[in-house]
Amino acid sequence: MVSPLVALTPKVQSAIAAALGDDYREADPVLRPSQFADVQVNAALALAKKVGAPPRDVAGKIVDALELDGIADQVEVSGPGFINITFSDAWLATLLAEIDADERLGVPVEERQNIPIDYSAPNVAKEMHVGHLRTTIVGDSLARTLEHLGHNVIRQNHIGDWGTPFGMLIEHLLEVGENSPEAELLVTDPNAFYQAARVKFDTAERAEPDGSAGDFDIRSRARVVKLQAGDPETLEHWHRLVGMSKAYFNKVYSTLGVTLGDENLAGESTYNHLLADICDELEAKGIATISDGALCVFLDRYTGREGKPVPLIIRKRDGGYGYPTTDLATIKYRVSELEAHRVLYVIGAPQALHLNMVWDTARLAGWLPEHVTPVHIQIGNVLGEDRKILKTRSGSSLRLMALLDEAVVKARALIDETRPDLSEEERATIARQVGIGAVKYADLSVAHNSEYVFDLDRMVSLTGNTGPYLQYVVARVRSIFRQAGLDPLAQHAPIVLGTEHERALGQQLLGFADVVTEVGSLYEPHRLSGYLFELAQAFSAFYENCPVLKAETDELRQSRLTLSALVLRTMTTGLDLLGVESPERM
Repeated sequence: MVSPLVALTPKVQSAIAAALGDDYREADPVLRPSQFADVQVNAALALAKKVGAPPRDVAGKIVDALELDGIADQVEVSGPGFINITFSDAWLATLLAEIDADERLGVPVEERQNIPIDYSAPNVAKEMHVGHLRTTIVGDSLARTLEHLGHNVIRQNHIGDWGTPFGMLIEHLLEVGENSPEAELLVTDPNAFYQAARVKFDTAERAEPDGSAGDFDIRSRARVVKLQAGDPETLEHWHRLVGMSKAYFNKVYSTLGVTLGDENLAGESTYNHLLADICDELEAKGIATISDGALCVFLDRYTGREGKPVPLIIRKRDGGYGYPTTDLATIKYRVSELEAHRVLYVIGAPQALHLNMVWDTARLAGWLPEHVTPVHIQIGNVLGEDRKILKTRSGSSLRLMALLDEAVVKARALIDETRPDLSEEERATIARQVGIGAVKYADLSVAHNSEYVFDLDRMVSLTGNTGPYLQYVVARVRSIFRQAGLDPLAQHAPIVLGTEHERALGQQLLGFADVVTEVGSLYEPHRLSGYLFELAQAFSAFYENCPVLKAETDELRQSRLTLSALVLRTMTTGLDLLGVESPERM
């Protein structure tokens, strides 16, 4: 099963070789959309100079060599050398019948690879904020898509669960009591718990020599030493602290509808026992050297001001370890233990330099072989209306749960207005699906490395390129089948493409497999979002111009029902790959 463009490509390449010589067999046919036909071949313009002939003459030779019997109804040369091709309705209908009969809608199952994906990565005892939104949503969509393509996706939620602050947090937990209302803040308001511990620590640091402010800072530092030394009692308290934070994470993930659970946690603590060996091995291989008391890696390609080398510090002067050490242990583990073919890091764009230095060091050490590809899926910022990073009025990071709750409230107002006939329970369910879907789709509809302005009013709109518009199209198709008393999954009548709107919808449906494959290879979910929006538009035009239940003949009615059922299957599959729910009614 192939799309029209995929089927056409080798035929045009063969025609180019036949017309111009076998040296040109691999030439790009340069297939483009055309307002005058189904597809335009622009290869003649690119090849004309190479063969020393006018583009129009080259185009004519290619057309003469084209073998498109049963595929195209019309092939003509236009303008300076464009080749316009109009596909046969019967051929397009045959391709549609093939994807209709395929439970995967033509999406191939690729050769299986092990693909760890590092995404989300919140910090224990800290609130997830709007900065975590994009890495969580984009990472989850890529995980879903790569799994759908047949890969073994290993979700890696690299949470911040280790380091100096945990001495302070454990001591605060012990003081307030693990069953106290203050401890419950770890689940309901992590920032409040963290700030209370921080205030105690800072106050103690500024205490008078007589110790009037207590010794909280001293005990916190001692607790860090015990934690890093593996003291059983301290580790037990640490596990409780992390466990309460996990309950908070899971609440956010459940609200957001992402496929992350406790089994996907692979925090900094996972690699703590490997860090000393990482440093020893790099030093023994001569890759890391002591500089100003710290163990550093200096790579030729990385220099700062005045050409001075930028160090990758893998062990600090005080003997502690930082992110570079943990990230080196991470890539080594993912290659050696998880047997990764590709490793995806869905994290902020500013981390590019850090990641490249880590990967280059890992390659020097032999931990990252050439056949394994690490990829940084760079995440851009979410902006407010002032086009600055989205924050609260007080200037602090916007809480992710507050943002999601507001989206559901906005959606509920819309549903209450448009569907007062539905029950309270139905409206609440739809409001959640629409509100969360609106936020996720708005994020996924723009390139992951670009910025976008967060505008809830626009996001929950039923018109334009929004999640609710796509969800409404799905609900409309389901409504058609409810009216007909039919099961859309059982609808497989022959398809007839008799009008321009049927043809346009049919061709749009045939592009789904190509787009899903592109997302899996380019790591760009916005391509799928854009495709689904175009499909929704094509269906809306079809619905307005081609009566379905009141079609002129039963054959036409069945054909249009089958097209509608294909739209439903494609839209729901595509939205699911984005992590967006498809409401039954809207």
